[in-house]
Formats: sequence, C-alpha cells, structure tokens
Amino acid sequence: MHFFAYAQEMSPVSWNREVPPSSSSAPDAELDVISLGRRVRYLRKQAGLTLDDVSAAVGTAPSQLSLIENGKREPKLGLLKQLAAALNVGIDQLLGAEPPSRRAALEIELERYQRGPLYESLNLPKIRVSARLPLDVLESQIGLLQELERRLNEQIATPEEARRANGELRAMMRERGNYFPEYEAEAQKVLKGVGYTSGPLSQHVIADIADHLGFTLHHVGDLPHSTRSVTDLKNHRIYLMQSQRQDHDPRSVLLQALGHYVLGHETPKNYGDFLAQRVATNYFAAALLLPEHATLEFLQKAKAAKEIAVEDIRDAFAVSYETAAHRFTNLATKHLGITTHFQKTHQSGIIYKAYENDGVAFPQDHTGAIEGQPACKAWTSRAVFDVPDKFSAYSQYTDTVSGTYWCTARTERSAAGEFSLSIGVPYQHVKWFRGRETTARATSTCPDPNCCKRPPASLASSWAGNAWPSARAHSHLLAAMPPGAFPGVDETEVYAFLEAHSG
Repeated sequence: MHFFAYAQEMSPVSWNREVPPSSSSAPDAELDVISLGRRVRYLRKQAGLTLDDVSAAVGTAPSQLSLIENGKREPKLGLLKQLAAALNVGIDQLLGAEPPSRRAALEIELERYQRGPLYESLNLPKIRVSARLPLDVLESQIGLLQELERRLNEQIATPEEARRANGELRAMMRERGNYFPEYEAEAQKVLKGVGYTSGPLSQHVIADIADHLGFTLHHVGDLPHSTRSVTDLKNHRIYLMQSQRQDHDPRSVLLQALGHYVLGHETPKNYGDFLAQRVATNYFAAALLLPEHATLEFLQKAKAAKEIAVEDIRDAFAVSYETAAHRFTNLATKHLGITTHFQKTHQSGIIYKAYENDGVAFPQDHTGAIEGQPACKAWTSRAVFDVPDKFSAYSQYTDTVSGTYWCTARTERSAAGEFSLSIGVPYQHVKWFRGRETTARATSTCPDPNCCKRPPASLASSWAGNAWPSARAHSHLLAAMPPGAFPGVDETEVYAFLEAHSG
C-alpha cells in the first residue's frame, strides 16, 4: 500500500515519495508528451537530421513534428513507430523513462513548471524553451521556481488558515453528529482479524493488531523530539518512545500510527488535510479502545438506569477520561439521541479543544474558531478549577443565552498545566445522567462583555489607572505555524533516525 505520497504539483518536499532515478520527476502512467518531445528532438539532432528530413521520412508536416517536439501534441502509435524507424532507434528507446541528457531533464522540468498552477498564478510570460536558451538561465529559472514553491508551501498554514480549517472541520463533525461509520467499520475489521471479543484492549492485543497488519514494534530512546511515533514503511516497523509521557496513552499513540496505514492516508496537501487526518486517526484509535458494539451496549444500559457517567466509561474500558468523553460524543447523538458538547479548557480559561451539536454558544472569533478563545467564567469548565474535591466529578447547571445546560467536568494535570474536561447536554437530556441532582447553578450572559470580561464597577472605580501588571509572555503567539506537511517535523531528522535504525 502506498501512502504519504505528494501529488506532483504540490511540493519538492519528498516525504515517503519514490525517488526518481534522475533529476526529472517519475513518469506518469500515461504518455508524457513533454519528455517524449525532448527525446525526439535529442535523437533527431544526434542523428544529424532536420525537421524537413524527418518530415519526409514519416509523411508528416514539419509544423506537426515541431508540435510533438515541444510537447504540445501526442502522436499516435503508428507515427511513433515511424519516428523510431526514421531515427534508427527502437520504440522502447523513444519512450524511455529517463531524459536523454541533463539539459533535456532541465528543459522538461521548466516546461512542466510553466504549464502548472504555480506559474499560472504568477501571471508571467512564458519562456520559450529551446536549444538557444542558455544553460545557466535554464538552471536559474528552475532554481527560482523551486525556491518559490518551497516558500509558498511553508507559508500555507498561517494561524488564520489553521483556524479557518479547524472551523470547517468542526462544522463537518457537527453535521455528522461526530459519528463516522467508515472508521467504525475499519476498526471492527481489525478487531475481528485478531479475534477480539470483549474487555479492555490490552497491550498484548494491540501488539497482535500491529502484527496482523504486518508491522513490528520497536521502543527506542532517541525518537525525533518533534514526533510521537515514526513509521518505517520500507521495513514495516513502528518506532515508539521507550517511556511515554503521561500526556499520551502509549496505546493510543500506536493505534493512531496504525490508523494512518489502515485508512490509507497520503501526505497532507495543506493544514486542513493534516487536521482531518488527525481527527480520523484519533477516532480510529478510540473505536479500537472502545469498540462500538461493546461501548454502545454499556451506554444503553446506563441510559436505561439513568446513570450515564463519563468516569464509568473510563473505568470500564481502561482509558483516559478525555478519551472516554470523546468517545461519548461519537456515539451519543447517533445511537442515544442525545446532543452534546465537549470542552478541554486550560486553567488560564483558554479553550484548547471543543465540539458541540447541541446549540451551546461557544465563544468564537470572526473565522468561527473556538480554540484559543476564553471560556465564560461562569461555565462548569471554569468553575471546576475552584472546587476543592478533585477526585469526584463536578456537575453544574448553567443558564446561558442559548438555554440551560447541565455539565459535568474533571480536571487533569499534564506537562502543559492543569486542564478541565467537560461534557454537557441541554436541560431536556439531563435526566439520563448521574449528577443531575446537583444544586450548583450559575448564570452566563456571554458574549455580553459585562458577564465576565469587564470588571465590576466597584472594582473598576477603585483600581482603574492604579494597576500595572507584568504580563506573562506567550512567545508562541508571535510564531508562525510550523512549516511542512507534518507541521514542525524535520524531514532530515526523521530520515536520519530511520537510516540509523534500519540495520
């Protein structure tokens, strides 16, 4: 199976792309008229023939032969045979994959660029590629175009573009109720393939899954710092850290790596592709850790008993609270008829992850992005940080401008700080959940700035003009999006790592 392969027009970056034998790109399955034309011209001149000479031999006008040599006309098979005979070569030589010379390879490269979308977008006149074009000019033009393409690919994922892509992805998830039957089906095939029946997915079963898919597992101490795993497609190996940080379940990291393979992903063409693939592999991993049939059976029993609780899902399937909460959002609307919302909020109040299909009014910017926005201080996702009992889930009703919602939340600590994980539903669905008897209640009038963005008048009158805080610098706010198809991952570092371990 081939994946992680760039389309020809996308980028010179070579993530897992088959390396051609020369400086030219590998030929397409169809006849490459540009390469053919340059080969005909080279062989004609090598034989000391003019266009008129060949024209007389094959019975075709010189102007038509010129179009063929310039890659603007595809000759029929009969004419190809005649050309091969006139040039005293075999037809295989005429259709050879490699350009006949370095100059021919450069001419082909420039011609392809000039016919591609990048050059068209520049609105520049096209250079006539002929034998009169000096070699240094040819090399300079190709070098400039390659560098321009590289820079454009680096700049494609600006923070604004990333937010827009994330907003579009969330809208699609909302429309589908966050349920993806195609990923569920692939997960079921894999589980069936290893004879899984029931119970939490152990490390042993996951190792069986990797073996079933043809991969061996290797735990190393020198994994590139910008990666959580590296897959060697040549030798079918997956490299993982010897000791995973507490931020990530090592089972999920491995299953996500396998998800790219099972789902047939290709190298992301843009940041939107990257995000969509990450959602897909996260979903696939969760569908393995919490299989649809078993999880749905568990949830239906809990609903019948009016005792749905995320912590029970967590304990029954031996996963993190966050994974259990995400999995609930996958199945709740499709199978239980419950609309819902999810938040992962930093202790500073900034929303890191969010999903909703229940009409809750999340804060958002002009692009529709929720991530990076401050959550209302009255919401459960913020109030839970002030609750002394960190062991039990905290539940609260919140009256908002879009209705009354019941939410349950817990806090978890990671290397990036303390986060709250919150699941909420509209008031009409609260009857199915444990914790509905809570007396905690709050009112939110956000986005009204008087709700929590402006200080109370009494405080403002006392301190306005008399306070000067030293703000904690967030240098990441000044940084551009990490470049590359896999943002922030160094291609050279990954290849060097694989080379070092390939023996």
